[in-house]
Amino acid sequence: MKVVMNFPKIGISFRDIMPLVYNTKLLDELCHAIAKHIKDEYGDKIDVVAACFLFGPQVAIILGVPFVPIRKKGKLPGKVIQATYIKEYGQDTVEIQAGVLKTGSRVFLFDDLLGTGGTIRASIDLIEQESCTVVEAFFLIELAYLGGRTNIPKNINVYSLFSFLD
Repeated sequence: MKVVMNFPKIGISFRDIMPLVYNTKLLDELCHAIAKHIKDEYGDKIDVVAACFLFGPQVAIILGVPFVPIRKKGKLPGKVIQATYIKEYGQDTVEIQAGVLKTGSRVFLFDDLLGTGGTIRASIDLIEQESCTVVEAFFLIELAYLGGRTNIPKNINVYSLFSFLD
């Protein structure tokens, strides 16, 4: 991982994990480790993996459960549901396709980064609008100094692989 200063906006220190995806062996090991974490914590009690990030489909395939992408506004065809949120450098909207989650599904929610918590909170709202439960919010990186955990309801487990205090 490397830090890219002033990206995507002046004053932001961006944690770039793209070098991870260029190493296929490491990427495969990471996806299997995340799947093992899910199995160890929840057994077969996860129905769906939902993610805003690249590794979601791989983890879902390993677990043998469906994958539901959470995308930025305008990236998904058909009827969608939306949630808008404020993030550290602006406002954004995320969407999922309406009706792809079965009512009552237990969802493992995955994102690469927990910053202020806006994206994950909006993602949780989308999942709950479909009458499903987020069991865990999992992050590769948490920028703990931004306090994003405070935007995640207390009944949802939070797990971060790496946490930065400053």
